Amino acid sequence: MRSARMLAAAVFAVGILATAVSANAGTTYKITHYDKLLGWNFDDHAAALATFLNTCPDISAPEWAPLCEYAATKPNARAFFETFFVPVIIQPNSRALFTGYFEPELAGSLYKVGKYQYPIYAKPKNLTPKDPALTRALIDNGALAHKGLEIAYVDDPVEAYYLHIQGSGRINLTNGNTIRVGYAGENGHVYRSAASEMVKQGLINFKTASIAGIRNWVRRNPEQGIKALQFNASYVFFRRLENDTNGAGPQGALDRPITAMRSIAVDPRFTQLGAPVWIEKGGQNAMRRLMIAQDVGSAIKGPQRADIFFGSGVAAGQLAGQTKDGGRMVVLLPIAIAYRLVPEG
Repeated sequence: MRSARMLAAAVFAVGILATAVSANAGTTYKITHYDKLLGWNFDDHAAALATFLNTCPDISAPEWAPLCEYAATKPNARAFFETFFVPVIIQPNSRALFTGYFEPELAGSLYKVGKYQYPIYAKPKNLTPKDPALTRALIDNGALAHKGLEIAYVDDPVEAYYLHIQGSGRINLTNGNTIRVGYAGENGHVYRSAASEMVKQGLINFKTASIAGIRNWVRRNPEQGIKALQFNASYVFFRRLENDTNGAGPQGALDRPITAMRSIAVDPRFTQLGAPVWIEKGGQNAMRRLMIAQDVGSAIKGPQRADIFFGSGVAAGQLAGQTKDGGRMVVLLPIAIAYRLVPEG
């Protein structure tokens, strides 16, 4: 078997022929070094490698194939990343922003009965972009009722609303079973933050603009609360996913399970899906760790923008909701790609 150094040279030679990442206008690429990554020596690189392996085979660019093949042999994780990848800072004139997301758990029923009145819909057939008849308000008022699209009914309109924002979740049914749902599409209307609008209207203040705060306000003001949520005309449709049997996370953009505290959502125009990304998040619960870009999000725009997946349930939701911090993200790119973007000399 070839040594890691020999394989690195071979990957570089093959990679000269093609690249998975192309330069974007107005974007700068700067190579840095591992000794410049704050906390790099103290991370659990093996955990990052395990997450990397979940989606590495889904990257079609030829530079990645030999890396994925070698990674599957379970080499020393830190040496693997340091040997085959170059840290690259991708940045225009913008500041980094880290936010968080999670997989919510909702209480539900397969039938519209009792408190379970809020449907979770599958995507309609022949859905047209930005259909004026399918705004959130019109759907809430029955535009899709009785068409066989109801996956389940949940007991709280705010929880249903945040399920749309997160894009996936688990619904614990009255019969004792649990179904997992994932993103299947949307109605094409522009996303607008209902929470921000509620703050703007003076319905809640900034400190109470959390899931719990909004839920409590809507329960006290149900009619006005539903209308406030409908300020966001965007509506997400779902599909049933196979239940996991080994604790796997929800499926990300590459249709593979994502991993709590190791997967992030990125802007794929700048960051290769499947690529390792070193993050240095400041603020509360500062974080220095190697993540894998395995998901996307409608609000995740720009080369220094990432959404951290915190896991499932209430505790993960609290951590995700608290996260809105600056810092820095550095993408680890195969040698050939890195030096194609940042030519030597």
